[in-house]
Amino acid sequence: MHPAFSVVFFTTATGAGYGLLALLGVLGGQGYVPADFWFSLVGMGLALGLISAGLLSSAGHLGRPERAWRAFSQWRSSWLSREGVASVATFVPAGLFAIGWVFLGRTNGWAAVAGLLAAVGAVATVCTTGMIYASLKPIAQWHSRFTLPGYLIFSAMTGSVLLNALLQGFGVGSTILLAACVLLTLLGWGWKLATWRYNDGLEIATNANTATGLAGGTVRSLEWPHTEKNYLLKEMGFRVARKHKARLRQITQVLAFALPALLLAAAFYLPWPYAAVLSTLAAIVQFAGMLVERWLFFAEAKHTVTLYYGR
Repeated sequence: MHPAFSVVFFTTATGAGYGLLALLGVLGGQGYVPADFWFSLVGMGLALGLISAGLLSSAGHLGRPERAWRAFSQWRSSWLSREGVASVATFVPAGLFAIGWVFLGRTNGWAAVAGLLAAVGAVATVCTTGMIYASLKPIAQWHSRFTLPGYLIFSAMTGSVLLNALLQGFGVGSTILLAACVLLTLLGWGWKLATWRYNDGLEIATNANTATGLAGGTVRSLEWPHTEKNYLLKEMGFRVARKHKARLRQITQVLAFALPALLLAAAFYLPWPYAAVLSTLAAIVQFAGMLVERWLFFAEAKHTVTLYYGR
């Protein structure tokens, strides 16, 4: 697939934003994190800001953005439509929770319920996003058991690292959360390696012979289907050189997993404000690494329509 930056940023920003929102909704609504005005304001502002920026950037990939509202009517059959419905619906409890937690300082009653509903909505939205890709049978690299859990793991990973950076920045860091961030980062690393290993070993049974139903020889095109590159090749037939793919995978492992894990582990043994600096740096580096990871997620995917072009 052609990795448009709008979609890469969308999946990265919303994943981190929804992960942070879910954690704030549960922990903030139950009083496990401080109900301080500035902390809650910055936390909710960052979560909703990342979500809004990601959703707005996704509109840049639409040919007719003014017609995007029509996609909401297809929620019965389209995961993309369900994602839109879930993302908009999540703003309602998230907004109520923000009002109660930020401006009223409430961590109980209706504010706590709104926080839990916002967390449920955040998880549901991430699931619908993952299912958009996991449900596409023509793309074997996405239509696997690794896609949906990967979206949930990466959302929890980036969200927890952001929350840790916020807590450390306000001088109320938690060693339990810090340990969870390291474990989730290592889990994400292991899941990404397992996904790459699975995708690299894929043996796709579909070829030109099975697509046409012809046997007894090798089916091949006598002529190129058209004289210039078209939309199908641009969107569905992107190619990454092997050496570039290997280098980008190394960059992903360093930025998204290895370096953040080391920075977070070092924060265990350093006092504030050094722990806050390392935690903030870990969040920034990990977000950059996840942009590279998402780019590869799209670039390495191969649609079976490329069989039409002899690939």
